[in-house]
Amino acid sequence: MPTKTLPKHIAIIMDGNGRWAKAKGLPRVEGHRKGVEAAEEIITAVRELKIPYLTLYAFGTENWNRPAEEIQGLMLLLEHFLKTRQEKMLKNGIRFRTIGDTSKLPQNIGQLIAETSEITKNGKETTLILALSYSSRDEILRAVNRILLKPGTSNLEHRTITEKEFSQYLDTKDFPDPDLFIRTSGEYRISNYLLWQLSYTELYFTKTMWPDFTPQELMKALDEYAKRERRFGKTSEQL
Repeated sequence: MPTKTLPKHIAIIMDGNGRWAKAKGLPRVEGHRKGVEAAEEIITAVRELKIPYLTLYAFGTENWNRPAEEIQGLMLLLEHFLKTRQEKMLKNGIRFRTIGDTSKLPQNIGQLIAETSEITKNGKETTLILALSYSSRDEILRAVNRILLKPGTSNLEHRTITEKEFSQYLDTKDFPDPDLFIRTSGEYRISNYLLWQLSYTELYFTKTMWPDFTPQELMKALDEYAKRERRFGKTSEQL
């Protein structure tokens, strides 16, 4: 596939782990475990395709409402992933980052996130961004509060904030907006994910459950993306 037709940033909602497990008579945590394996394959494929950015929606703020046993299982999987994949990410030039209110995560997870981010900070191949304890509305509210707390903003009555300035207060300030959004499992929703950043993103939905989403499934999404004409408000003749 020609490089010019590839997205520079892919954002994915990895949906369907629980339903995949239920269909096979397995505990939900086994679906999540298989989902981690699928994620690793996609991370490798994205790196091999030289796509610079990949954002994976790993744990939303609403997910804190799930059963305690499931949350504990997810945190253990995240802990294991971070502990065992640091060297691999370093070797493969993957830079690790997160978005979301990670202060709500267990302390040991927060320490591992900081450690992994530091170890991989010079990665030049692909930036892997995990959305953890994330929701877009929460991100936007936190951005507004950062602006309000900024020195010299006590009187906002006559001040105008630009899109560019506002974007600098978002969790994603260091990354470009996604070019391609993928959601698995047949759900047709954005689900409080990157609402600001997805304004001009191409959306791709598949009925494939996340544990079954292989690099071949990713190529189907990329083939569809290559057929799209991204106009950003312009006419075809202006491109």
